[in-house]
Amino acid sequence: MNDVFPVHGMDAVVFAVGNAKQAAHYYSTAFGMRLVAYRGPETGSPDEVAYVLVSGSARFELRGSVRPGTFVARHVADHGDGVIDLALDVPDVEAAYRHALAQGATGLVEPHIVEDDHGKVVTAAIAAYGETRHTLIDRSAYAGAYLPGYVAADPIVAAPDVRNGRVFQAVDHCVGNVERMDEWVEFYERVMGFSKMAEFIGDDIATEYSALMSKVVADGTRKVKFPLNEPAVGKRKSQIEEYLEFYGGPGVQHIALATNDILATVDHMTRAGVEFLDTPDSYYDDPALRARIGEVRVPVEELKKRKILVDRDEDGYLLQIFTKPVVDRPTVFFELIERHGSLGFGKGNFKALFEAIEREQARRGTL
Repeated sequence: MNDVFPVHGMDAVVFAVGNAKQAAHYYSTAFGMRLVAYRGPETGSPDEVAYVLVSGSARFELRGSVRPGTFVARHVADHGDGVIDLALDVPDVEAAYRHALAQGATGLVEPHIVEDDHGKVVTAAIAAYGETRHTLIDRSAYAGAYLPGYVAADPIVAAPDVRNGRVFQAVDHCVGNVERMDEWVEFYERVMGFSKMAEFIGDDIATEYSALMSKVVADGTRKVKFPLNEPAVGKRKSQIEEYLEFYGGPGVQHIALATNDILATVDHMTRAGVEFLDTPDSYYDDPALRARIGEVRVPVEELKKRKILVDRDEDGYLLQIFTKPVVDRPTVFFELIERHGSLGFGKGNFKALFEAIEREQARRGTL
């Protein structure tokens, strides 16, 4: 089957933040990421600074404004810190962009070349939900630290004391909260040739008080996975409604980070001050859980100690845990996931997860 919109994978997750210097320190210290590139007034960018951090194949760009009135400054004022770009590594930017526009996408940046002494990069951008965009990037002819206009930068802190010095290895998936889920599922199918990978509706994804609906779209290689959530009717305000209210519209809710040792990852991040959602002991003491998950590489008591969730499907199992919001508004958070064959998203944990989120909503007075 011909892939109408081939992608190599995620290129970068780009954040607009109120203080990029401090955010870079946070993701270096708490997430174990390594600073590799910088752009700012000293490098010819008079209005904005940007710090680029990596961990394995994952790349975050943290953009902050040094003057009022810029897009980044306005975005932070309107939405708080959040994701503005899910950049995609594509083999042919021009072809991908033209296909996207022919299928009804809104073009934001025409394909163009940027270059310096390290080579050239081809880039373009299309609009997605809310103010999120997808920058399309081909950096195959570039050997610099990130992009032209950025300079190499030294790490902020020493590498963490975990396997290979990496707290996590890759971006597993990026979750969007939207108001019209089916519209955006159709967008990714039509514009990018993605296909539905999973669908969660009804009792699968509801608690006593609130509900949501979720569908997952992915490219043909399953390297890029975008779950999309919308609120469903419930007795009280769902986590999706809370997000849409505080973020001021659709946006990226959470980013799942793939780790090959979730225990070490959670231990490092906990020591660094990252807060995780709590799971009651009854979750781990339930005989039905132990019967369902079978043998996993980590003793259940070790999972219980760290509040890590576990789920099994027909392909294998996964271990996962979710942080509390990492920004001031109850919007952006992270998931850590360790996969052992499973291609799923922890369906068996949805009820426990949503109840944990609802406990936090109740503490904030927004449930």
